[in-house]
Amino acid sequence: MVQLVVRTGDGLAVLLPDEAIERLGLHEGSEVAVAFAPDGRQMLIAPAGVDLDDVDPEFARQLDAFIAHYRPALVALAR
Repeated sequence: MVQLVVRTGDGLAVLLPDEAIERLGLHEGSEVAVAFAPDGRQMLIAPAGVDLDDVDPEFARQLDAFIAHYRPALVALAR
């Protein structure tokens, strides 16, 4: 998903879509941790308190693709 970078006060922000907020369990005022991939061109966002330093960015990408592909089955199994 592509999102816009917008100015807010003296800084910039990326607005997260509802799906991302829901999947991460965030709400207004939530703190997030940001980690960068070794190449510095990708970042991972997670609820604060989750250590992202040991997460391989390629594994995270593959896991996201898996979840996106199998979301209907995973939702059905969660019921």
